[in-house]
Amino acid sequence: MQNLPSGRTTSADLVAAYPHAAILLDSDGTVMAFNASALLLFPLLHINQPLSFAIRNPELLDSVESAGRTAHFLEIVERFPVERAFKVSVMQAGATGILVVFDDQTADRRLERMRVDFVANASHELRTPLASLLGFIETMRGPARNDFVAQAKFLTIMEQQGKRMARLVDDLLSLSRIEMNASIRPDDKVDLIGVVRQIIDALKPIARERDVTIHVDPHVIDATVLGDRDELLRVFENLIENAIKYGASGKRIDITIRLQGERDILVVVRDYGPGVPAEYLPRLTERFYRVSVVASRESGGTGLGLAIVKHIVARHRGRLDIQSTPGEGCQFSITLARSE
Repeated sequence: MQNLPSGRTTSADLVAAYPHAAILLDSDGTVMAFNASALLLFPLLHINQPLSFAIRNPELLDSVESAGRTAHFLEIVERFPVERAFKVSVMQAGATGILVVFDDQTADRRLERMRVDFVANASHELRTPLASLLGFIETMRGPARNDFVAQAKFLTIMEQQGKRMARLVDDLLSLSRIEMNASIRPDDKVDLIGVVRQIIDALKPIARERDVTIHVDPHVIDATVLGDRDELLRVFENLIENAIKYGASGKRIDITIRLQGERDILVVVRDYGPGVPAEYLPRLTERFYRVSVVASRESGGTGLGLAIVKHIVARHRGRLDIQSTPGEGCQFSITLARSE
């Protein structure tokens, strides 16, 4: 808080010292002062203008009108231009002033929504492998108690189901972490060519097992972008592994890295497998959406890979484009801002 030379403190100084967004009004609801946090939330705020010019929430404006008689505490949710939630206190300040304080609850609400989604999705997706495990345990204790050949087979399946549950939990946790940091754009310098080559080296055994050849064609010498290296590794791991698993019948994957315009880097991952019908493309990045549930689960998929890709690309302020022609394969294009 800044003191004036006379030793007196102005109302604007008091408002500026508030830890939350704060607006000081006169008895008519005209803005007298506000702090930087309030201006950041409501850019249309101006001194000597009615609060209704900047904030059009009827419940809040009604509370301001009656603030001289009693303090008001309310919650408001804005849907446009982005969803935001606030706990708002409206109280008398001095003889004629009205103080409005906004406690931003947006992050807390997002975290709670993610928690609810996590529980709902996890319980749904874990139910099948858990039922399978319990069924095999019951069989091994009963009819297959002395059948060691059957037990060996069941143990192999149980191990696969256990690994699938572990992958599912890992993917759900990854998605939650990415969503929690969605508003923070990464700004480290990352070499995309190095990222792609590292993933290809890691996935060579899977590609060799399925007789798939991976070709990389970098059209640029420097493909450095602003981003988070670990998250970008996850993006291309998911895309290339999906291309190997679901496009294996095409026997080839082509990856190109080139300039897009003057300021972006474009990475395209193309397979030559069965492709995806056009009507399914818009839903591919939804959580747990699968064109073929059986094929996805047989390949060890959790249904979260492309959702993770979408959220990471969005956090990097990039673009994800998916194209496919049935019988000719799929093409996934990632565009990211180049590091100057």
